[in-house]
Amino acid sequence: MVRLKTKVGGLTLRHPVMTGSGVLGDNPDLIERLINEGAPSAIVTKTLTKSRREGYLPPVIVDLGCDSFLNAVGLANPGIDVVRELVMAGMKYSTPVIVSIAGSDVEEFAYLASVSESSGASAIELNLSCPHVKGLGAELGRDPNITYEVVRNVRSVIKVPLWIKLGPWDNVIDVASKSLSGGADALVLVNTLRGMKIDIYSGRPILTAHIGGLSGRALHPIAVRVVYEVYREFKCDIVGVGGVFDYEGVIEFLLAGARAVQVVSALIKNPPTIIRELVRGIEGYMSELGFKDLDEIVGYAHKK
Repeated sequence: MVRLKTKVGGLTLRHPVMTGSGVLGDNPDLIERLINEGAPSAIVTKTLTKSRREGYLPPVIVDLGCDSFLNAVGLANPGIDVVRELVMAGMKYSTPVIVSIAGSDVEEFAYLASVSESSGASAIELNLSCPHVKGLGAELGRDPNITYEVVRNVRSVIKVPLWIKLGPWDNVIDVASKSLSGGADALVLVNTLRGMKIDIYSGRPILTAHIGGLSGRALHPIAVRVVYEVYREFKCDIVGVGGVFDYEGVIEFLLAGARAVQVVSALIKNPPTIIRELVRGIEGYMSELGFKDLDEIVGYAHKK
C-alpha cells in the first residue's frame, strides 16, 4: 500500500493530481461532473477577472497534433460574481477549490483575492503569466518588482494559501524569488509559451489573436526544466503543469521537485476519468520501484 497524500502550498491533498485553470472550471455543473467522474484532488477555476470578459472570436484553439495545442481564448470568463457558485460546487463534494484570478493592477488583484476568500476559496492562484492578453498576465508577471508588489499586497489582505502561476521565462528564477519573498505559499509552473500558427494558403495567422499559448506535450520538457531549476534554487512548494497526459508525466514533475500537478490539455481529448488513470499509474509506479510515500519521490532527481 502506497501513500499518495501530499501537502502543497498550505493545502493537504489526498493525491497529487488536480485540474488546471481553464478546463471545466467556469460552470458549476461541469465542475460537479469532473469531480464525480475524475475525482481530482482539487479543482482550479477558470481565471476570473473583475468583470465579464468575452475573450477573442473563434478560432481560439489550434490542434497542432501530437497532443499539443495553441490557444488564445482571451481570458474569457463570466467575472468574479460567479465565484461563490464555483466554490460551492466543489465544497459539496469536499473537494478543495483554488480560485484563479487576473487583475490589471495591484489593487484589482487584492480586491479579487478578497472576494474569492470571502466566498470560501480553499486557496487563491494569481495568474501572472497569461501570454496573450494585453494589460494582464505576463505583462505584469514578467517584471519581478511588479510581481513582488502584487503578491505582497494580496498576501496582506487574505489568510488562505496563495499560489502564483508563472510562465517559462528567462528570468523565472528572479520572478520566483520575488513571489516567495512577497508571501507566496506555492509556485505553479508553468503557464503556456507564446507561439503562432499560420495558414499557408490564406497566408494569415489562424488564431484571431494571432499569437497564442503553446500547451500540451510540446510544453512538457520546458515545464519540467523550469520546475527542476526553481526547486534546485529554493526547495519551495511547486505545482507542475504542462503536458501531463500519462502517469510518466506526473512522475517527471515530482522527481523534478513538484509536490502536485495540474492537468489541462489531457482533458481536451479525454474524459474526466483520465485523472483516475493517472492516479492508478502513480500507485503502480511507486509499488514497482518500492516507494511507500509520495514524499520519497519529490525532488528525487536532485539526489542522483
